[in-house]
Amino acid sequence: MAIGIVPLIILQLLILRSYESRAVQQRLMDVQEQCKIVSNQLQGYGYLDNTQSEVMDAVLTQLSNLFNGRVLIIDGNYRVVKDTYMLEEGKTVISEEVLRCFLGESSSNYSPRYQCVEAVAPVYGNGQEVAGAVLVSASVGNIYMMEDFISSKGLIIQIALSAVILVLAIVLSIVLVRPLGKISHSMEDLGNEDLSEVMSVSDYTETQAISDAYNNMIGRIRKLDESRQEFVSNVSHELKTPLTSMKVLADSLLMQGDEVPAELYKEFMEDITAEIDRENKIITDLLSLVKLDKKNADLDIKPININDLLELILKRLRPIAAKADIELVFESFRPVVAEVDEVKLTLALSNLIENAVKYNKEGGWVHVSLNADHKFFYVKVADSGIGIPEEDQEHIFERFYRVDKSHSREIGGTGLGLAITRSAILMHRGAVKVYSKVDEGTTFTIRIPLAYVN
Repeated sequence: MAIGIVPLIILQLLILRSYESRAVQQRLMDVQEQCKIVSNQLQGYGYLDNTQSEVMDAVLTQLSNLFNGRVLIIDGNYRVVKDTYMLEEGKTVISEEVLRCFLGESSSNYSPRYQCVEAVAPVYGNGQEVAGAVLVSASVGNIYMMEDFISSKGLIIQIALSAVILVLAIVLSIVLVRPLGKISHSMEDLGNEDLSEVMSVSDYTETQAISDAYNNMIGRIRKLDESRQEFVSNVSHELKTPLTSMKVLADSLLMQGDEVPAELYKEFMEDITAEIDRENKIITDLLSLVKLDKKNADLDIKPININDLLELILKRLRPIAAKADIELVFESFRPVVAEVDEVKLTLALSNLIENAVKYNKEGGWVHVSLNADHKFFYVKVADSGIGIPEEDQEHIFERFYRVDKSHSREIGGTGLGLAITRSAILMHRGAVKVYSKVDEGTTFTIRIPLAYVN
């Protein structure tokens, strides 16, 4: 409302000020011009020597009436010889304007206080010396009356336009707010955990953009919710499976009582121990994921020699590789020092190399290489293992996803290793890619910045 009315008020004030300035300036020019004309006529009629000229008296009276003002004729002694108001005749007038006039200077001025303009012009004698002065004052009251008229009409226009603006503001507010109400209603549904409604508010380009953004957000929330539910379901299943196995084994032992053969008892206890180890591995991996899901502020970034780090990881895994008759080779192209979290990066690299050993063929090989450029370092883990089907490669970094569930359970996999690896690498602002063919092996490539960027 104010946005529409305030410009009108400012515009009215500007128009009034502009009109007043132009009108007063025009009146000054008119008075000054008439003043010079009268001065020439006074000189021609020799009015200062003989003030009984009826023609000049008529001219002076006409000029006074024309400007609704007053005309004074002053002689060389600064005495008023003619006053159209007949109030100052015979009196002496000395002012700055009159004194300057006797020096041959014409002048004019405007007095807002008295609402009049004045002009003074010299009257020359026969010898072209200044013999007197003519002073004309003209009223500008009609200009102020016109201003008042314009102002009153402007006020009427303002009131009418204000009423129109008010009505338009109410109508537009209703029209504009209605789509926002739909958006608000959809957001309330979201607050009530209703993810089924799709927003479609296409009234304006802006509301359509909001609708699209909202629907995209709802889609992501749905995926996250589905992922959360699937994760909870998988966690429940993975944790329950070892417990179920242990309960079956324990119940079998209890049913046989004291007659359990020592060999069977030992076998069952070994199976129970293996299930406990498996449960512990799942819980450990879950805790690792929880830690990796926290903010990056939890990273303990320090300059680490990556060559030494990989040598240490391979040293720990060589016994496992030797047991499976897997050749484990490390190749470094240059010394590399990078700003990383040693614990989390060790966890990521260990998972990749350990998987390459576990999911390999007997008598196979695992090749680990390290290289770097001016910005990144690269770790490549290649193996001669069983490979990953193409349709599974885009899912292998998902939690609890297994390509071959039976084989994974047989070697003790939890389906969390690659998810942990990917999270740790992303925390370092890095990337991981996989290239694989069934029965031909798998290659994982990791790229991580040498300098950590917040």
